[in-house]
Amino acid sequence: MIMGQSFSKLREDTQNVNIELFCGCDLYDGKWFYDPQGPSYTNSSCPIITQMQNCQGNGRPDKDYENWRWKPSQCSLPRFDAKKFLELMRGKTLAFIGDSVARNQMESMVCLLWQASALNSKLPVEVPKNRGNRRMHRWYFKSTSVMIVRVWSSWLVRQTNEKFDFAPEGVTKLHLDAPDDNLMELIPKFDVIVLSSGHWFAKQSVYVLNNEIVGGQLWWPDRSRPMKVNNVDAFGISVETILSALVTHPNYTGLTIVRSFSPDHYEGGAWNTGGSCTGKVKPLATDELVENGFTSIMHKKQVMGFELAVKKAMNKSKLRMMDITKVFGYRHDGHPGPYRSPDPNKITKVGPDGKPPPQDCLHWCMPGPVDTWNELVLEIIRRDFEGHQNFP
Repeated sequence: MIMGQSFSKLREDTQNVNIELFCGCDLYDGKWFYDPQGPSYTNSSCPIITQMQNCQGNGRPDKDYENWRWKPSQCSLPRFDAKKFLELMRGKTLAFIGDSVARNQMESMVCLLWQASALNSKLPVEVPKNRGNRRMHRWYFKSTSVMIVRVWSSWLVRQTNEKFDFAPEGVTKLHLDAPDDNLMELIPKFDVIVLSSGHWFAKQSVYVLNNEIVGGQLWWPDRSRPMKVNNVDAFGISVETILSALVTHPNYTGLTIVRSFSPDHYEGGAWNTGGSCTGKVKPLATDELVENGFTSIMHKKQVMGFELAVKKAMNKSKLRMMDITKVFGYRHDGHPGPYRSPDPNKITKVGPDGKPPPQDCLHWCMPGPVDTWNELVLEIIRRDFEGHQNFP
């Protein structure tokens, strides 16, 4: 099945709950095109890129993956405008919350803001101040008092390691019906939130619901009893939990952007079983996009959790779904692959035994496709802050 068929049906089902359609234009229906202008920053001009996403610095030989841009079918998606973003967000804080993919997007945003001013003579060059700590990474742009924040919350729900019922100490317990306590303390400080989650539900954990162990991932000692909740269901419940907490929070009136499940592109196995994206140098063609069953069901559960949370809204905050899953299904070329480190002796080619080298087909090279996410974030913020009422 072509992936687009399943996602099109989901979009029809969710248009009534703020899947982003602007002025009749679906931002997530379109195609990738090659832009010779290239990215707004380089891997060497932005010093905050995590080494594993610094693909050129790690020796990746091709660069075309940096030049492909997304074009919606019925409208345009402007290149990221740093000046516009900083003016819209003057005096405000944008927080990227979630897993390592959230960190990937946060670093992209800071690079776009920092280096766009450095490369454009019409903008003053501004080096943001790093005011972060272990709990919260913070980059401050003094000229507009804009703060870009990253908060680590791998599952977005409450997690404990203490013994619970028949689950021993040391195994992570996820309380699926309770939001992350540490995160909720910070929520009133933020004006815009971008959430990223999903991939940690492949890691070992125990699922607790209504104070009862209902399932687990890579953990279930009692084979005589069936699990009530698997990892996909747990993800859907977690989405509803965190979003419901935001739309009922008495001290939060901001904009929450739910970035949909980020597809990986491991072929021939998973990240730890020989999966590979070696040698991918351009986006997939439309007729090459084959459905990834796990990605599709995770996306579906996320949308369902989003829908349920929207119905519970009690405060003045807003929820928006940034539905990038199908769009980025085409970008198997945008991952670091084997270029995860600067080690000159690293293995980058399939060995004589046919096994691929260790690689990252989940995170995104910088610069690269991930910068498109922040172009979409800017477009969503612009339409909300400028008073457009075009959301269905």
